[in-house]
Amino acid sequence: MHETDMTKALLMTVTDWWESQPERPEVSKVHLVVGRFTCVEPVSLQFAYEVQTRGTFLENTELVIRETPLIAFCHSCEQEYSPEIGLQYACPDCKAPMDDIRSGRELKIDRIEYCTDSEQTYAPNR
Repeated sequence: MHETDMTKALLMTVTDWWESQPERPEVSKVHLVVGRFTCVEPVSLQFAYEVQTRGTFLENTELVIRETPLIAFCHSCEQEYSPEIGLQYACPDCKAPMDDIRSGRELKIDRIEYCTDSEQTYAPNR
């Protein structure tokens, strides 16, 4: 389950950010963007996050995952298409192999929602 290791890396990143803040804010949500082609299971990632945040400053936070679809571009046909993961990656029209992935490999923190002095703020990924 590589979701466990990914969650550890995520928590280290969020913790480093949190510890660098002059006033340690109360985090409410961590937003992730996860591409379908990363082979990360959102349910497993949610479970790992819940287990690994127990007893930490992130214990009652929500992990929000936005999945992005796998989208490829065929240079022969000059069109985008959505391959079926695990089944067919070639262009559906000309059968050229998939060589240009436009979306679906993302795995990043999109933003962190937190409160300081009763104001809700967002820390965008930079």
